[in-house]
Amino acid sequence: METTSPTLENTTAEMLAGGNDRDRFDWQEAWYPVHYLADLDKSQPTPFTLLGRDIVIWWDKNASSWRVFDDKCPHRLARLSEGRVAEDGLLECPYHGWAFAGNGNCERIPQQVADSKAETSKRACVASLPTIEKQGMLFVYPGKPENAALTKVPIVDAIEENPDEWTCINTFRDLPYDALTLLENVLDASHVPYTHHRTVGNRSNASPVELEVTESGKNGFKGVWQEGPRKGTLGRQDTTFIAPNLMWHDLTSKQFGRTLTVVYATPIRKGECRLFAIFPFKFASKLPGLFIKLTPRWYSHLGQNRVLEDDQIFLHHQERYLAEVGSENFTKAFYLPTKADSFVFELRQWVNQYSVDPFPNTSLPPALSREELLDRYHSHTTKCKSCRTALANIQKVRLGLGVGVAFAWTITPIIAVLLNQKAILPTALLTGLSLCLGAVWLYLGKLEKRFYQGENIPPRNMVEKAKK
Repeated sequence: METTSPTLENTTAEMLAGGNDRDRFDWQEAWYPVHYLADLDKSQPTPFTLLGRDIVIWWDKNASSWRVFDDKCPHRLARLSEGRVAEDGLLECPYHGWAFAGNGNCERIPQQVADSKAETSKRACVASLPTIEKQGMLFVYPGKPENAALTKVPIVDAIEENPDEWTCINTFRDLPYDALTLLENVLDASHVPYTHHRTVGNRSNASPVELEVTESGKNGFKGVWQEGPRKGTLGRQDTTFIAPNLMWHDLTSKQFGRTLTVVYATPIRKGECRLFAIFPFKFASKLPGLFIKLTPRWYSHLGQNRVLEDDQIFLHHQERYLAEVGSENFTKAFYLPTKADSFVFELRQWVNQYSVDPFPNTSLPPALSREELLDRYHSHTTKCKSCRTALANIQKVRLGLGVGVAFAWTITPIIAVLLNQKAILPTALLTGLSLCLGAVWLYLGKLEKRFYQGENIPPRNMVEKAKK
């Protein structure tokens, strides 16, 4: 069921994102997904940073809706995300216990004397941002609150029209590069056979890519790849970019049915964004959909993290090389001689034509180390309910297995001494059990590491076995 903040109920969006200036796109005047609803915890506040602005997400049980505030108490600027949701449903500051209702009004100041009314001052209020739930995500509007109800929320219409017909996989991750770099990357379908060789691509499928832009304007563009991927075996692919943060590829084939690749790029700060990736399928057969539904979300996230790491390192450095030249000079920095780069060219043209810069006059932070770029724990695991829970369970099972192996190895020689010649069978069984438990313990150890860190060598660069 879809819920909205009280200010957004029963309203109809009348304008597109980006503000009313025809010649300039305003990043503030747009809706952004900040979290999958499935990963939010109603019992405690969740911090996030949107467009360089620290915010806190929390569940207002009194209104049965998610709220988003500036993450600082008006009293002494303590982070509200370090506080708690109190028993009466108010968001409580960790520093002095000031408590706030869902509309941002201060309801409680424990330190003031009876009959004082300091909480009624506007200075005691905290800024509350408009929110809305759509397609399993919480969206936030950082611009002028009065524009929120009038501005269209960026969603995939095909999913909205027939939600029950789709089988969806999703993931998210905080990436160490800008939202525009992410969008540029996913709009570029021609990189998949090479960058993602042995994950979701294959070099043997590389061929000429003839992309064509069919519509273009301030609020995005549409394009088509008539031949489509895998040398045309999958059919035509249509691409849509909805400014400033959403794109999708739409592909229908006889073999697999209809498949979408949906990506949201939510800007966190300069040089960092949150990726929301959704893969909706309408399969020709029911079997693949059943297999997807039976696959744990955390397990699919492990594989998707590996795909993201295929290009994570060089994209982190690529945007720094472009920044040295200036994005406005992208045609000098990039050599784009083929139609395969048509969507990249269109995106960069859009940036220049409409003065699109989410962080004007801000420099990129220093480049990160390879180990930092491959971090999974802080960029995904701790923020994903499914992965966080799976990791905790794996660690508990490993502990139990370790105790079991230690006990079996301890008791085996004792049984051998006590039973003498009759000890052969039980000793063999205990030894076999110990080896089995030890093997599982080792396997779970390798699985546990995948929640913390990516592989240093991407699959495309691994030595391939020679064909006989």
